Amino acid sequence: MSDGREDFEELNPPEPRYEHYHLGQKEPEPDESFGKHDKPESRQNSFVRKLIATIALAVVFGVVAGGVFWGMKVAADRYAGDDKDTVRIGSTDTITEYTSKGTREAVSGKGSVAEVAEATMPAVVAITTVSIKEIPSFFGYATYQKRSSESGSGIIVGENEEELFIATNNHVVEDSSTLSVCFIGDDVENAEEESLDLVTGDGDLNLEDAVTARIKGTDEMNDLAVVTVKKSDIPKDTLSQIKIAKLGNSDSLTVGEQVVAIGNALGYGQSVTSGWVSALNRNISTEDGSGTDLIQTDAAINPGNSGGALLNIQGELIGINSAKYADYAVEGMGYAIPISKAQPILEDIMKRKTREIVDEEKAAYMGIKLRNRSQEVIQMYDMPTGAFISGVVPGAAADEAGIREGDIVETLDGLQVSSEKDLLDKLQRYEAGETVEVCVARFTDEGYAETTLDITFDFRPQ
Repeated sequence: MSDGREDFEELNPPEPRYEHYHLGQKEPEPDESFGKHDKPESRQNSFVRKLIATIALAVVFGVVAGGVFWGMKVAADRYAGDDKDTVRIGSTDTITEYTSKGTREAVSGKGSVAEVAEATMPAVVAITTVSIKEIPSFFGYATYQKRSSESGSGIIVGENEEELFIATNNHVVEDSSTLSVCFIGDDVENAEEESLDLVTGDGDLNLEDAVTARIKGTDEMNDLAVVTVKKSDIPKDTLSQIKIAKLGNSDSLTVGEQVVAIGNALGYGQSVTSGWVSALNRNISTEDGSGTDLIQTDAAINPGNSGGALLNIQGELIGINSAKYADYAVEGMGYAIPISKAQPILEDIMKRKTREIVDEEKAAYMGIKLRNRSQEVIQMYDMPTGAFISGVVPGAAADEAGIREGDIVETLDGLQVSSEKDLLDKLQRYEAGETVEVCVARFTDEGYAETTLDITFDFRPQ
């Protein structure tokens, strides 16, 4: 005989207990009135408890689900390179760091092209060169001098107590008689006119527009050069804005990585272009020369951009742009010298004494005859790079040092010599009486062998 328990349990199943979601309430006591009819108030309380528990479950489920989705988004953003926690370049406390020695460095960080440009433009300069060329007359009986100015770019890569060091391309500064540098915000076009006036004697440089610069050293083979500017020549308000580029690692570049190019395109002042790394380790040969292991990019590299900065999206310098290797009939193919290749060359040049062109009566004289060689001859006879000696003046400096006809001068005072013209350009910066090391390649039965000699320069004969 039933006591009513089965009927009651079928109509009123026991309430579930959510042991992990107490929400602060007291654990219910065992029901001692089992089998008795509930009062209306008890059923109402039971419904309220169920409603509260259901709401609590929904809230907790929403919080957990939201946390999971947020965590997945953060992980995806980081994998895709959009980490919101990374310090950005454009923030006021990360654009520049000042050490106790007063070093100015453009600090890297992750940001947009606009932020990269804002942070690194103070490290890029415009360079104006004035050269004097001998032009033959129409009938060929005489020559006349023609002065012309050209534009390029440079990057501030170092400093000492007295000077700023600016990296650029060799072809930007070669054959120049006068160099001037414009820092960010200066009037580049006006500076070009003033540079020409300075050479012709019709005017002078306005320091608000341009500052006179000197060549520290060059490497024609790798198309690199360093020029210097005295800090004392730079207005104080301009000096306070100048930054030093932060060097990156071009060896870690990947094809498809975004890059930013900044330079004095066409001599109009600093401009910014952006693109991607199109290829790496490119070897290029043009009428102006050849380059190896270059970075190829579709960021526009135009005349005037030569010597300017190629930056990654962190604002780090990863290449030195060179329009020399561009074919102007082709679009979207610019080239830059990787900074990992350029850095040791630039550092070596910066350690050297700054040399200016010496007056002709004091200029160094070796007493040699040079012969230009074509690339075909060099390749045919497997000749090393350098300046080919076709003759030696008896009793002159070269003869006394042991240099012979047929030798090839590879280095002068530790500087690489790339051609006969390059050797003559370097000799203009040495005085008679100086003694330096010369490394020559000499042909033997087993091929060319290197020999290091000491040479003391003579005075040039009248």
